[in-house]
Amino acid sequence: MATTHLKGNVVNLAGNEVNVGDLAPIVTVVAKDLSDIKVGGEQGKAQVLVVVPSLDTAVCASETRRFNTEAAKIENASVTVVSMDLPFAMGRFCTTEGIENLEVGSDFRNKDFANAYGVLIADGPLAGVTCRAIFVIDASGKVAYKDICNEITEEPNYDGALAAITEATTTSCCGTCQ
Repeated sequence: MATTHLKGNVVNLAGNEVNVGDLAPIVTVVAKDLSDIKVGGEQGKAQVLVVVPSLDTAVCASETRRFNTEAAKIENASVTVVSMDLPFAMGRFCTTEGIENLEVGSDFRNKDFANAYGVLIADGPLAGVTCRAIFVIDASGKVAYKDICNEITEEPNYDGALAAITEATTTSCCGTCQ
């Protein structure tokens, strides 16, 4: 079982562990307008899945603002922030914070995303929400980068994630060549 930490205490993660090189599971999350967003799988462009516990925390809000700024610079990629927040709260956050360059998707209905990607916090005070993680999926649908943050209360490795995004969006290989 994978783990992370919350204020130094070990927290277990539940669900299917997805690793670099695996095909990214296709999952539907709920957009702020209650429409469906499909993430994962082959989409013909790179995908950046930014996973946060809740947009209603300072660290998650800061991370989302940073990826909103970076997303505006990325061509041939989509950026989706996934959390357990209700879609209405996500919409309010985006409006208040001027988030326009990425999508937000809620996993509140069935926790399908959290279980498919192995980011569901299984125990401790945050049990039932997602941990902090980043997945970069290449155009062929393979996981090119994974970062389950070691400490939930700290921001992710932006440099590593941005380098992986650059690599996933500039490669000429679609993943089917041998």
